[in-house]
Amino acid sequence: MKINWYPGHMHKASKEIKEALPHIDLIIEVLDARIPYSSQNPVLADLRQDTPCIRVLNKSDLADSALTARWQTFLEQEQGVKTLATRTDQPEKIKQIIGLCRNMLASKVATNRVVRTMIMGIPNVGKSTLINILAGKVIAKTGNEPAVTQRQQRINLGQNVILSDTPGVLWPNVENINSGYRLAITGAIKDTAMHYDDVAFFAAHYLLSRYPEHLKQRFQIDDIPETEIDLMTLIGQKRGCLKAGKQIDMDKTGKILLQDIRSGKLGQISWESPEMVNEEQAELERLRAAKVAKKAARKKKRSGR
Repeated sequence: MKINWYPGHMHKASKEIKEALPHIDLIIEVLDARIPYSSQNPVLADLRQDTPCIRVLNKSDLADSALTARWQTFLEQEQGVKTLATRTDQPEKIKQIIGLCRNMLASKVATNRVVRTMIMGIPNVGKSTLINILAGKVIAKTGNEPAVTQRQQRINLGQNVILSDTPGVLWPNVENINSGYRLAITGAIKDTAMHYDDVAFFAAHYLLSRYPEHLKQRFQIDDIPETEIDLMTLIGQKRGCLKAGKQIDMDKTGKILLQDIRSGKLGQISWESPEMVNEEQAELERLRAAKVAKKAARKKKRSGR
């Protein structure tokens, strides 16, 4: 899925992060607890190498708590990182990040040296709010839309911990199309870069299979529709999303569904599981291999002429 939104400051920020990482002792990557895989920067795994990492699963109040726990186990066992599930209405838990940084770099702390950390995350993941809580004052600008922070800054968190903030960074091409949709559903991509109805149909399909009871409660539905188009039509009817000729306005209906999802009015929902992601990654590897084989066959055919 191509994201039609990659501002110039994102390219600049990616370059600055790469240049700064060799001087960083620990990385704090803020993930969206609803999409812990899709909100990971795929470039970071290669850049960080052996640098210790904390993955903060933020917005856990919007995610399925059982799946969040499974994701924490998966990330710690499979990727060798520390994890912490957070929500902005629990500031004391967020402040545990400072102690976790010090514990992970105990040898450096013991010699009273400064611990240099860097925080990063996709747009609209709540990174700036976390920084303000950690700093105990308003330092980072916050907002309910992507691309609020646009430059790096260094923040003294006390206890010999220095934090380098970075702008929220996406990547220009999301190879896994499902991840692209999940980023759009949760608001990491600006709404101007997508079609509401397209993203909402993806969300509706998933909700029908995984969270039908949430739909029943939110939209007062007795019998769950079989298809996503039937669900969208039903929601449109209930919310008065009609065009001329009493046709359902799918774009308007999509906006309503996505707003309910992002606000939490639809309930606690996670959009991916470790098992689901493993299947998708296996399929991506198969597609990559097929693409390489096809390219090699074309090259061989040209050389044989």
